Amino acid sequence: MPPRWSRIPTRQDADFRKLDDRMNFAVHVAVFAAINSGMWFFHNFLNTDWQWLPVVTLSWLGLLLTHLLYIAVIADYSGTPPKSI
Repeated sequence: MPPRWSRIPTRQDADFRKLDDRMNFAVHVAVFAAINSGMWFFHNFLNTDWQWLPVVTLSWLGLLLTHLLYIAVIADYSGTPPKSI
């Protein structure tokens, strides 16, 4: 069951931004796991010669770790809303 929010959700709300970023990261992890496990399964099952597969997996994993670094260390979830340019 999805989390219930006690007030109107907006990106200006720091708690909502933090929850939204974490849910987006969880979706990113799920898509990474589903697609990469499928590619590696067919790579092994069909005995293919996909030279690009490790590059794609490691590149995507790097992006995933960068995303984690952003939400865990860099993102500012203080009470002040972000300034739009």
